[in-house]
Amino acid sequence: MTVMQSPNHIDFQRHDLMIALARRIGAVWRGLSAALVLLLGSHAAHAQLRVEISGVGSQQFPIAVLTFAGDALPQDVAGIIRANLTRSGMFRVVDTGSTALPDSANLGFADWRSRGADAVVIGQVQKLATGAYDIRFRLFDAVKQQQLDAGAYTAQLNMLRFTSHQIADRIYERITGEKGVFATRIAYVVKLSKESYELQVSDADGQNAQTALRSREPIISPTWSPDGLRLAYVSFEDKKPVVFVHEVETGRRSRVAAFRGSNSAPAFSPDGRTLAVVLTRDGFSQIFTMPVNGGEPVRMTRSNAIDTEPTYSADGQIYFTSDRAGGPQIYRMPATGGEASRVTFRGDYNISPTLSPDGKTLAYVSRRAGRFQVFALDLSSGTELQLTETVRDESPSFAPNGKVLIYATESRGRGALATVSSDGRVRQILTTQAGDIREPAWSPWPRGVQP
Repeated sequence: MTVMQSPNHIDFQRHDLMIALARRIGAVWRGLSAALVLLLGSHAAHAQLRVEISGVGSQQFPIAVLTFAGDALPQDVAGIIRANLTRSGMFRVVDTGSTALPDSANLGFADWRSRGADAVVIGQVQKLATGAYDIRFRLFDAVKQQQLDAGAYTAQLNMLRFTSHQIADRIYERITGEKGVFATRIAYVVKLSKESYELQVSDADGQNAQTALRSREPIISPTWSPDGLRLAYVSFEDKKPVVFVHEVETGRRSRVAAFRGSNSAPAFSPDGRTLAVVLTRDGFSQIFTMPVNGGEPVRMTRSNAIDTEPTYSADGQIYFTSDRAGGPQIYRMPATGGEASRVTFRGDYNISPTLSPDGKTLAYVSRRAGRFQVFALDLSSGTELQLTETVRDESPSFAPNGKVLIYATESRGRGALATVSSDGRVRQILTTQAGDIREPAWSPWPRGVQP
């Protein structure tokens, strides 16, 4: 078995059991130099993520999104909508050239049908006297020649991208029947050098990235609160792994688990009031729960094994990774504690559990034939589906609609993020020139749009 490597550098690609678990419990980072942490909140990141689509759905819906008429904008609303729909793999965007029609225009349905479009989106943008923008759109079924949806938004300049994502979400839902996730966010860690790490938050398309935390020490295990307003993560700025809770909008943060030994692998409960954490204060890596604002932890597991990577399910259970059977497998137990039962049986190495929002599917990383790939397990039927085909995949995280997962992988020798649809058909790579990208976490829906 591979033992811990030099404590003075971080290798994001190790997957041996002790290494994979040590990343969570912090042993591999003993002796790291003192931290310099700067809260930047609203500062822009070094580089945006670039999306490379590597697959499409089995069926694509043809749609035309015309350039929005009206005032010139620093953000191309129609272009953002097109990119969102294309990236989903569910749509084939029909070329509209430079055609622009206001939302009040009468469509020539026959013309758009002849171009191969089954649906058409038109809209307009006007700058108001207040400096805000009035954005209107209409969605038409070109086959049935009827309106499917229409909406109006008022947005400040800095909210134009978000509003474009919201419109794309409405179009996606109206046509597919599923809620879209274009207006959500992702958090991830960028390793710029051996002494430069950033926790970044971007739109779901990888654009509009902001640096929430910059440090000379590693940052791992970011996870979102159910309301999408906070992130919990592990920082090594105190020369040991400590769990922080961080308000994304304000940058305010607090140490919530800084006990003797290692503090790692935070996970919010569904109501956002409790954190599950992994502590070594009693000698072994064990799972505890504690108030989200700090307090005395309550021990949940009692074994002589490494119990780590807890994650809550919506139905009141905690799934976690343990080597209590000799190799790493995934178990579950009641969120109040109690006897744990084994969940994964295929393969001798299964880690990093994550639950779909409806609680029906468990995704995890499994080692098969020396390759680390993401699998999905239907918890009712026991059917297992391989979702990825790359070699070093890590840290899967479901989108809030359960239709897509984001995970860490390798692309062209660098750490990169990737997404895959829950059926494994649509895959994309998100890369940047700014360094290795790891530890992704997909946010919940914005407040007010949860189902």
